[in-house]
Amino acid sequence: MRMLILAVTGFFAWTSVAAADMVRIESAHDVATTIDRLDAAVQGAGAKVFARIEHAKGAASVGMDLAPSAALIFGNPKLGTPALQAGPTMGLDLPLRVLAYSAGGKAWMVYHAPADVAAMHGIPADHPAIMKMTGALAKLTGKAAAK
Repeated sequence: MRMLILAVTGFFAWTSVAAADMVRIESAHDVATTIDRLDAAVQGAGAKVFARIEHAKGAASVGMDLAPSAALIFGNPKLGTPALQAGPTMGLDLPLRVLAYSAGGKAWMVYHAPADVAAMHGIPADHPAIMKMTGALAKLTGKAAAK
């Protein structure tokens, strides 16, 4: 019985750490424009866009409908490398990614809060790289969302 209690306790401790809060930003634009603006902001900041995933186009390719939805995966080694040095498993969640999607007649962007992601990898929220990621994501998504 003691082992069951320890196993259940360990599971809940793990799951509470494994959840990262999402930051959600309303955009003044449609999804396509929002993701285009985010792409431009990322590249304008000197970061590299690694991939753009168009979920709605993927759904359409198999004859299914999906509201507009696209993810942008991007990064900057100057920000990411120190985080990876602090916790190598952070590579599971880097490069950064932002999803733009349509819901309720509006376009939204969402991403995982870097401090929460860092905590999953044993990196403190006040680590300089995590703080820079937090600021960069807020700035980039703010640019993409603004009129």
